[in-house]
Amino acid sequence: MARYAGPACRLCRREGTKLFLKGTRCLTEKCAIERRPYPPGQHGQAMSRRRKSSEYQKQLREKQKVKRIYGLTEKQFRNIFDRVRLWPGMTGENLLIALETRLDNVVHRMGFAASRKAARQLVRHRHIEVNGRTVDIPSYVVRPNDTVQVSEKSRELVIVRQSLDALARAPPVSWLTVDTQKAVGKLTELPTRDAIPVAAQEQLIVELYSK
Repeated sequence: MARYAGPACRLCRREGTKLFLKGTRCLTEKCAIERRPYPPGQHGQAMSRRRKSSEYQKQLREKQKVKRIYGLTEKQFRNIFDRVRLWPGMTGENLLIALETRLDNVVHRMGFAASRKAARQLVRHRHIEVNGRTVDIPSYVVRPNDTVQVSEKSRELVIVRQSLDALARAPPVSWLTVDTQKAVGKLTELPTRDAIPVAAQEQLIVELYSK
């Protein structure tokens, strides 16, 4: 499956905001968007001086931003949207809840990996267990009261320990509990929109896909 393999900061510049694709490194390193606050490419500076964006452009950029934050392809993102639009409640909020409860995102939020990309690798390489069973599918849906942990043989991996040390300075979101010593955590409840720390206007995505 094709994935973007270029510079992460290029995507931040394209969306005009920090996407924190490098995880905790984004908090310590000076991002390219701070030095060059305009879109990448030959005509980047000219694009930043264009007239007011259309409604469609705003909707498209919001969708691209959220899709890139969670590291999904267009097909994956659209499949999730088509699934949650059948759920009761607000579709935009349900979309973010579905994205947050993916296993790769939960592993990242629990502090077992510094970024979602690194979390996806941990899952793919069979370092993660859910309820005592090894799961190697990043899109696996974690449900309330599920226990997620780094397998015993993998707990001393450098990337895991470094990430957990950083977590001690910045505790996880309120709907997760984590034991950093044992590298184990639990999803205590489904997140609400207020508890999801993603600056997104999800209603614009709903409007885009509803055309």
